[in-house]
Amino acid sequence: MASLKITATTVAEVMASPAPDKTTYFFDEDIAGFGLYRTPGNVGTFFAEFRPIAGGSKKRIKLGRVGTLKANDAREAARRAIANAALGKDLAKDRADQRASITVKDLVAAYIEESVAEKKKASSAEFYRTMLKKHIAPTLGSSRALTLTRVEVQRAHAVMSKEARISANRAMKLLAAAYSWGSKNGHIPEGLNPAQGVDLNKESARERYLTEAEMVRLGEALREAETVGFAANVTDSKHAPKGQRVVFSSSVTAAIRLIMLTGCRLREILHLRWSEVDLERGIAFLPDSKTGKKAVILSTAAVSVLKDIPRIGQFVIASESAGQKNEKPRADLKRPWAAICKRSELDGLRIHDLRHSFASVGAWSGLGLPVIGKLLGHADAKTTQRYAHIADDPARRAADLIANQIASAIGGGDGQASDRVPWSGVA
Repeated sequence: MASLKITATTVAEVMASPAPDKTTYFFDEDIAGFGLYRTPGNVGTFFAEFRPIAGGSKKRIKLGRVGTLKANDAREAARRAIANAALGKDLAKDRADQRASITVKDLVAAYIEESVAEKKKASSAEFYRTMLKKHIAPTLGSSRALTLTRVEVQRAHAVMSKEARISANRAMKLLAAAYSWGSKNGHIPEGLNPAQGVDLNKESARERYLTEAEMVRLGEALREAETVGFAANVTDSKHAPKGQRVVFSSSVTAAIRLIMLTGCRLREILHLRWSEVDLERGIAFLPDSKTGKKAVILSTAAVSVLKDIPRIGQFVIASESAGQKNEKPRADLKRPWAAICKRSELDGLRIHDLRHSFASVGAWSGLGLPVIGKLLGHADAKTTQRYAHIADDPARRAADLIANQIASAIGGGDGQASDRVPWSGVA
């Protein structure tokens, strides 16, 4: 046991010294009861000691780990804890009661709002909220976080898996992350994580590549959707009179064509603003894609599609709020995409498969993986550096080569098919 003035500097010195053979305690020279201990595993933890005013043995509460909690903040927390103890408040008991009362739903929600929402993208926080609402809350939400067992978590995972096997796995990873965060921030005891070690469902790659014949069918369905429309039985519309045809917005078909012709992700196209598009230079600047800022090279076919889109609001793909004061991007294309897939006999095809198909055409055409990676905006550390030296001219030629083949199948920007060079469509 040693005494020192606990500051950021002295704490750094303590943690930088050789790890002790056993847990070592250091007490502050100014505040009696305030200190930190360091384990042989080189983990430092701030704590406060006090004796309840009603008598009894000393009690010690953990304030937070070194590295997570700053020395000055720990000092202030210790000062409050010791002062409250002098007033008759048993903080150790209060914290124990709080731990015992927090539910799994409250723990995960706190993790999302206090950590994910602060440190990650808004889309990630929204995805986690959906996971909590649809999967975790219905099965485990009311359970006490402190008493939840791994057996209960495994059973809940089995229930979730009946509805969505992949989402059940994602829910388990979210739950494990919430427990890890909760233990570091005093919501639950350190080391408690019943979501760790749960047997997850086997996942396999779900990539699919469109053949040329499938692209032709998809292109024909897109042209039919935006011109004469689909019969009501194709769209599954509940309100369309029998025999009526439903015509799709040009924004919907344009969004699908742009995904096919650029290899962009769905959200990148739906959130694209006109202010981020430079038609003259053939570039779209994405300020906040999945992999951060990136520039998308627009092929001639993609530029043609963009030129034909009516400019209603600030987003390229107009939503219901287009042109309004609080305009928001379109949320998804689920219903129109389902109808288009049904009409083109492409059951099970995901919109993200269009991105895979873009890469597949490039690979089949003999383009190098670094070029394809640059067009797709991959962020893999092993390949990103190799993309850096690739000039825009070769990449632009690559974009045109890929998009021209796709455009010839689906009709491109003008909706007209042209002579096609046969290709396999498989990377």
